[in-house]
Amino acid sequence: MVIDDRILRKGDVGTTGRPDSDAIIRVRGLKTQFGHAVIHEDLDLDLRSGEILGVVGGSGTGKSVLMRAIIGLKRPSAGSVSVFGQDFYAASENQRIEIERRWGVLFQGGALFSSLTVAQNVMAPIREHLGMPDALARDIAAMKISMSGLPPEAGDKYPSELSGGMRKRAGLARALALDPEIVFLDEPTAGLDPIGAAQFDQLIVDLKTSLGLTVFMITHDLDSLYAACDRVAVLAEKHVIAVGPLSEVAETDHAWTRSYFSGPRGRAARASALG
Repeated sequence: MVIDDRILRKGDVGTTGRPDSDAIIRVRGLKTQFGHAVIHEDLDLDLRSGEILGVVGGSGTGKSVLMRAIIGLKRPSAGSVSVFGQDFYAASENQRIEIERRWGVLFQGGALFSSLTVAQNVMAPIREHLGMPDALARDIAAMKISMSGLPPEAGDKYPSELSGGMRKRAGLARALALDPEIVFLDEPTAGLDPIGAAQFDQLIVDLKTSLGLTVFMITHDLDSLYAACDRVAVLAEKHVIAVGPLSEVAETDHAWTRSYFSGPRGRAARASALG
């Protein structure tokens, strides 16, 4: 259901009008800016447990900035970010570290350490947060690499030796290293060919189902929205203008959503999804 985001500020209700008690991330009144340039103003958004939420918007609407504000890489100028029922920015350093251990992040391009092998990249957060012996950390890394759809031999390769699609899967393996409850994905299918993108979408759906993940996915890929997302949030005019099931968000009476969902690519993606 598409809603006016002002409803969210009246008692923390979700898109059905009921208290959104299953929201594990709750953003309220968020303001982000760089100098005098305001990116978000009075932005509200919920991420519900067990869902894949697709976040879309035109260039410059601050999709990645929003993700960075939620995960603590860009402190907002105003508003709050509640994660697992705790105010993230009011938490102590130790409390924030504990929260951060419960999510994983796949940045654009994978953001792998170029001087480390894939296995070493995946082992890095395990060593940092869990202090496991190397042998056990290697076994866990091998399992995460396999879960991400990479062959075992990929663990010994460096990022420069991998294709773009393999680097994204390696980045996903690292995001899964600590058995997170939430995974943040920033344009995970960007630069992939249609077959590779479709396979990555299916991988995310499969991991969500098998691991019980909650996924926050920034994307511009219409096929990904139809293939993977339970709900979609649209960023425009510095806040969330619509959020709900894709079929309803696509009907929002707004210039950008009409152009995005009803243009040639939007119609093609919808036709493909409908078979």
